[in-house]
Amino acid sequence: MTAMAHEPLTQAEVLLEGFLALDTPEGFRAELIEGEIVVTPPPDGDHEDYISLVLKQVLRKSSTDMDFSGNKGLKLRSGGGCPKNHAIPDGTFAPTGRRLFRGADPWMPCEGVALVVEVTSTKPQADREAKRRCYARGGIPLYLLIDRDDSSVTLFSDPENDDYRQRLTIPYGKPLPLPEPFAFDLETGDFG
Repeated sequence: MTAMAHEPLTQAEVLLEGFLALDTPEGFRAELIEGEIVVTPPPDGDHEDYISLVLKQVLRKSSTDMDFSGNKGLKLRSGGGCPKNHAIPDGTFAPTGRRLFRGADPWMPCEGVALVVEVTSTKPQADREAKRRCYARGGIPLYLLIDRDDSSVTLFSDPENDDYRQRLTIPYGKPLPLPEPFAFDLETGDFG
């Protein structure tokens, strides 16, 4: 029996393999964003309060019934020879009829996701830039960014290639119109 020669792994494959083998401490989460492994600590209470405020409004006001997953791993296309991005949004919404989260692997494809939500925390630039590009590459129609440093909320929409073509930023306290399949104004008065 002869041993078969194995092709050497590319740098991207080694990075992805190492990332998927990480054993992060309880409560921490690891993401692979544009070729960089990012590990973040558990969120603070204010961070979780923002997610709760969005979730309650979506469930109560949305024109389409939505399922929600907090901290669901998404596999997203990458650019520039990097391995596939693995991002964990603070919140992910998908129409209920799709049952997108039931039976999904820990890292699921992003097809069918209607909206992802991020609240800035320890690495706000990653939420503002790198993750925005990842979500656009994945074709996620809507990205809602709650920026605690700027006291603002931004809705990114109309993804094309590496970015979103439209963005609407409002200060805390103003309503933010969410398009279909949500079709309601997100109230941000309690965000401050």
